[in-house]
Amino acid sequence: MKQRVSAFEAMRYIRTNSLKRLFWLRRSRFDGGFDCQKSPASGSTPSANASDAAVGTEDPQKRPIWKCFSYEEIYVATDGFSSERLVGKGGYAEVYKGVLPDGEEIAVKRLTRALNEERKVKEFLTEIGTIGHVSHPNVLSLLGCCIDNGLYLIFLFSSRGSIASLLHDEKMPTIDWKTRYKIVIGTARGLHYLHKGCPRRIIHRDIKSSNVLLTSDFEPQISDFGLAKWLPSQWTHHSIAPIEGTFGHVAPEYFMHGIVDEKTDVFAFGVFLLEIISGRKPVDGSPQSLHSWARPILKQGGIERLADPRLEGAYDVVQLRTLAFAASLCIRASPTWRPTMNEVLEVMEGERMEVERWSMPEEEEEDQEEFWGFEDLECECDSSFSSSISQEE
Repeated sequence: MKQRVSAFEAMRYIRTNSLKRLFWLRRSRFDGGFDCQKSPASGSTPSANASDAAVGTEDPQKRPIWKCFSYEEIYVATDGFSSERLVGKGGYAEVYKGVLPDGEEIAVKRLTRALNEERKVKEFLTEIGTIGHVSHPNVLSLLGCCIDNGLYLIFLFSSRGSIASLLHDEKMPTIDWKTRYKIVIGTARGLHYLHKGCPRRIIHRDIKSSNVLLTSDFEPQISDFGLAKWLPSQWTHHSIAPIEGTFGHVAPEYFMHGIVDEKTDVFAFGVFLLEIISGRKPVDGSPQSLHSWARPILKQGGIERLADPRLEGAYDVVQLRTLAFAASLCIRASPTWRPTMNEVLEVMEGERMEVERWSMPEEEEEDQEEFWGFEDLECECDSSFSSSISQEE
């Protein structure tokens, strides 16, 4: 009788140096090389280079090293995982700020003990196996991992934190329009890369402002790949159960049927766009979600009503209308009528809006109207279903 592999056995398998075989870390656009080496403190030699080339955007002369950190290194870097170093906490992980001996600031993501071991291993493998393949300025870079005394992922520290923390913290200064425009363009480029540019077709499944971090110069970086999925190129979509995500961001076809493809992320990006434009949370405790509130405005006109009042009119009107138009396309109820991320970029960066190109037949418009009651289900679904869906704080 075949026995199920235990979490303990899975952990042992990971620890037997199998990480080098499991994860092909494609870092360079031209030579496809990768390095997985022990850091100096742990005294291991680098591994061999991979043979196949990969798509990326980094300078091929700057080949980053993916390290297998020792527990002692990250323990010292975070002052023993001091509560004062805790910078983020979610359903599955805690994030600590650390400083390496050379002064480099890192973020250490520790999978929490609240998870059972099997789920913890799955989350770890999912995220490291996904983000280990990506290399783009607008996607958070993986520095390495640690598999001693738990499971840890190590990233470069994003000094400005998440967009959500800057946008919704009343103690923080208002983000100006120029910076907001830079954020949405960069995020769109990162998401387009995940869909079409990286070695594997990646659906993020949880695009939202709290999962987009900012560097010191306000460059956005998509993070948190715990829900990400690889889709083979020959698949048009993937059916997933249970449904996981965040209220206010989940596309109708995913919420109702569990169908996932690139258009799932496009919908979430549309909500993200509206959040950046308006400064409103996707779900704020009111019966109406952000996209439900914005949709009549997008349809009837008066786009200026979408703008964050804290901007006090200090925004580029043409850019506002362009971004609002892009958002209106992204949050269409039917994925068939949503653009791809490449098309979203074309709309946002285009010199004029090609409204006629994106017009829908009248009967499709009517079907869209009937379909737009799905967000009410988000508030009325039973607890057994909603347990897989997270609520924005």
